[in-house]
Formats: sequence, C-alpha cells, structure tokens
Amino acid sequence: MDIVAIVGRPNVGKSTLFNRLIGEKQSIVDDMSGVTRDRQYGQSNWNGKEFAVVDTGGFVRNSDDVFEAAIRDQVEIAIDEATVILFMVDVSTGLTDLDEQVARMLRKTKKPVVLAVNKVDNHQRQLEANEFWSLGFEETFFLSSVTGSGTGDLLDAVVEHVQNHEEEESSIPQFAIVGQPNAGKSSFVNALLGEERNIVTDIAGTTRDSINSYYNKFGKEFNLIDTAGIRKKNKVYENLEFYSVMRAIRAIEKADVCVLLIDATDGVESQDLAIFRIAQKRNKGIVIAINKWDLVQDKETNTARDYEEKVRKRFAPFSDLPVVFMSVTEKQRIMKTVDEALRVYENRTRRIPTSRLNEVLQKSMERYRPPSYRGREIKIKYVTQLPIAYPAFAFYCNHPQHVKESYKNYLENQIREHFDFTGVPISIFFRQK
Repeated sequence: MDIVAIVGRPNVGKSTLFNRLIGEKQSIVDDMSGVTRDRQYGQSNWNGKEFAVVDTGGFVRNSDDVFEAAIRDQVEIAIDEATVILFMVDVSTGLTDLDEQVARMLRKTKKPVVLAVNKVDNHQRQLEANEFWSLGFEETFFLSSVTGSGTGDLLDAVVEHVQNHEEEESSIPQFAIVGQPNAGKSSFVNALLGEERNIVTDIAGTTRDSINSYYNKFGKEFNLIDTAGIRKKNKVYENLEFYSVMRAIRAIEKADVCVLLIDATDGVESQDLAIFRIAQKRNKGIVIAINKWDLVQDKETNTARDYEEKVRKRFAPFSDLPVVFMSVTEKQRIMKTVDEALRVYENRTRRIPTSRLNEVLQKSMERYRPPSYRGREIKIKYVTQLPIAYPAFAFYCNHPQHVKESYKNYLENQIREHFDFTGVPISIFFRQK
C-alpha cells in the first residue's frame, strides 16, 4: 500500500488534515505546537484508491533546539519511505525560514511533492497565500483543513500518484517479522533460514528494505517478510521511532500474521505498542515473541509467568495472544514461535458454520440479554460469519445502532471462549434484520 506522509513545521494544521483524510478524530488537536503525541497512522480512500496516511507531527519531541533537527530527520525519512509527500504550510504566519529549509530538501527529491497552504479561509488570505508559489512546487493548493474547503482538489492531485495495488492472494501464509530496531529481527530470519541472508550489526536500524524469504522445511511452508537489507551509514537516523513505524507499515500490509519481536531486556515500549496497534487495526494475526530471554537477569524474582503477565497488561484489552519466550542467539524456541504463527494463521482463516455459531451464541444471549434502549427491547435474531479474510461476524437485530459497547465485548468474549481465535482481532457488526 502506498504511503502519503504529511510533513511541515509544528502547528500548521497537519493533525487536522490527517483527521479529515482518515475520517476520524484520531489525533489530539491543540494550539500548542508539538502536541501530537501518538504515532499517527491511518487508512484513507479517495476516488476508489486506498492509501496509508502518516502524520509526522506525532514524532517530534517538544523542545526548541531539537525541533528543527527532528523535522529535518522526518522529512528525510518521509522522502525515503513515502510514495507522495504532502508538504503543509500556514498562510496565517506566512513563509518562515523553516518552511524554506523543508522546501529546499523536498526540491531535491524525485518523489512527488504536493504543497498544501492551510488556513486559507477568506478572500484576504487567498491573496496572501500567493507568496507560497515562490517555493517552486507545481502542485500547490490553497485549503482550510478545519472547514475542509479545497481538500477535494488536493486529494485529486495526491491520488494521481497513488497506485492501486491489488492484494495478491497467496496460497501460503505470509509472516511479517516486526519490532523495534535491534530487537533481533534479522538474526531471527537468519536463524530460521540457516543462512546469513541479512547483515546483522549492533547499529540499530541497519535493515533497509522488505526482503521476502520462502521457507519450506520440516513440512512447514510460508513466506517471511523481513524489513531487511542495509542502510547507508549517514542514514542511521536519530529518529528511529518514526523510521521503524514507517518501515513496519509496509510489512504489516503484506502479512497475514505479524510476529512482534520484543527485546526482553527493554520490555514493551511505546514503539512496540504503536506497531502492535497498527497490526490490530489492520486485522492481522499477532504473535508476541520475547527475544533475548537468556539475557534477563534475576529470573528468580522475574519469572517468565510474571513477565508474561506484564506484557499482556501492556497490550490490553486485546490479551488473547500467544506469548513465546525465545533466544535467537541460543537458538531456543525459534520453531515454537513459527508453530504459534502457523496456529494463528489457521485461526485467522477459521470459518464457523452458521448453524454452529447460532447454536452456541443463542445460549450466551439467552443467559445475558442485550440491555434495552429507552424501554425498547433489543432482539438479536441470528449471527453469521462474513466471507472476508479475517474473522468478522454480523449480528442481525432490530435496533443495531443501540447495542452497547459492553455487550459487543461480551459477545466477542463468548466467541473466543467457544472457538479458537487466539492471536486474531475479531470484528463484530450489528445490522438491521
């Protein structure tokens, strides 16, 4: 899937535009610069073309001296990773030195750059916005991300550069090895394949492009997608958090199951959560592999069971996950990780006959009926599994819009209790009968 990265200095309205593009209020929007904290990633669709949107604002740390350096890093990473770069400026503050710096970097790239002049919401600002033509970008658009005016023309221009990648149906499982730089992804792939397929060094972020490796041994067959290869020395960014999330997006899109490698000595960090949430949002199967378990000190007080409990708490509320403790260097439980990934793949492709589904869930719904809405009784007639690539269930009822979230969670727990969907996000929809 193609990536559209929104770049620009803080406080020009990147998050507001991001929210508009993905159609939901995901970013925290505030007038304080540098307020976007979350890893901002979402899906957008325009003129029948789907693409991923990344709001780079989420990766800047709020401190004046690092602002400029961090923004420069992000622009470099966006140039490397994105298909289209959406460069955002703000008419209300006019052209700034930082805008000029970003523009200089972007003019050197061969990637398509679309300039969005934001906050153009009256005639006066329309006139003032003309100064931004001096930045020299052919595709320049005046818009207001708050009201949405001008965003249609902007999107038309963006999707001109987006390819519609058809999802290739594969007969064998696709496993993505994801995680932070230096969690041991390349070593894991090398250990499995029995060859130095990837360059492994102690420099975090030496891996470069997705490498697909075909595995067919011991009666197991699958493709491994590893974000691997080598990056030029001068490109080892300080801004690894942003870099590795951008990297993971591509691998996750292609995968059926993501093996999330976590460095046992570091524990679960915010970046691991960011990658996990992306995989969950895209309905991919997930296996948590705790690598470097052999390096953990004091296993008397820090037992695997305690550690696993902490890990599950971090990933809550989605805790029905396989957790494997392994060591790539000691060649411990590598095949156990593969077996879990294959099991999760099976769970993701599991189909439950409608009759069996109704037989089990009708009992659950009789035991605990959906709470009524304003005195109206909610009756769920029947349930069926939808014919799509991941587990999704449609419950047909009389007032679908009034079924409470807590009841939805109850139904998901009931499905998990009776059928094996470990490691797989479940989607539940309520529809008018």
